[in-house]
Amino acid sequence: MRISEAQKLIREIYGERDRKRGIVKTALHLGEELGELFHALRTNNVDNLREEFADVLAWLLSLSDLISVDLEDAFITRYGEGCPKCRSIPCKCPEV
Repeated sequence: MRISEAQKLIREIYGERDRKRGIVKTALHLGEELGELFHALRTNNVDNLREEFADVLAWLLSLSDLISVDLEDAFITRYGEGCPKCRSIPCKCPEV
């Protein structure tokens, strides 16, 4: 599934609810899901990690859709030619 297809699917499932909830509350839900993902990383529960990664992606797709950002296009524009800073694949930027 392409990112644009996933974004469309999430729009079809949750778009009406997302619009009612609004940008700020949707962003807060994304933050909450990130917290749950961090907890799953600490406990190293593989099944839970899969669920939390999927939830984070779904909320990110919802939020980007609410503000009319085509996430697939944004990703390709930013990373399609490699690292955004050095333009290399793999990145050749100095490690910090």
